[in-house]
Amino acid sequence: MFAAGQYAAALPHYRAQIWQQQQVSPRLLLRMAYAQHQAGHYAAEMLYLNLAQARQPRIGTWRQLVALAQRLRLVGYPGTWQQELRVQAQRYYYPGLQALLSGAVLAAIILLVRGQRTRRGAWLGYGAYLLGTGAYLVLLRPEPVGVVTHAASALMAGPGAGAAWLSTAAPGDRLPVLGHEDIWLRVRWQERVAYLRAADVLVIE
Repeated sequence: MFAAGQYAAALPHYRAQIWQQQQVSPRLLLRMAYAQHQAGHYAAEMLYLNLAQARQPRIGTWRQLVALAQRLRLVGYPGTWQQELRVQAQRYYYPGLQALLSGAVLAAIILLVRGQRTRRGAWLGYGAYLLGTGAYLVLLRPEPVGVVTHAASALMAGPGAGAAWLSTAAPGDRLPVLGHEDIWLRVRWQERVAYLRAADVLVIE
């Protein structure tokens, strides 16, 4: 149906495959985003593009997000070269981490096999390698973000309905998630901390 241009007919099948059967791939998510675009459901298109970007970070997908966000006046989609550099780093984060961890295991086996013949400098070098791997894991780890899914989602100054109202988030807004507090998400908004109801946001990690 998708190949034949029957996008509206393909939507229920794709939706069931993603949310019910849990059969998700970047290609399927991008197809779903395109079908939502053809149907004029731009907030849903933003959601599926974000999911595809999280599963397989790509400059092309990010630029689609930036263009659509500018059109819809959404926040959280910087179109800077620094952000594109971060996207490239995220793309290779997990393969790089896997290589580093594999190297750590292999080096440990070699050092243990050599036993007493291993020099102190080799152990110091291995320790430095582990510290570098830890820094890679912590400093370059992709930051969880929340994509707003409900209209008129209130951004509050604190985790409660009685807190001061700050602003209203639009469906598709993308906000870094800092933590959870009961039914609230703590997010970064305009260089300050704000709170959103967790039910109004899809967290992508």
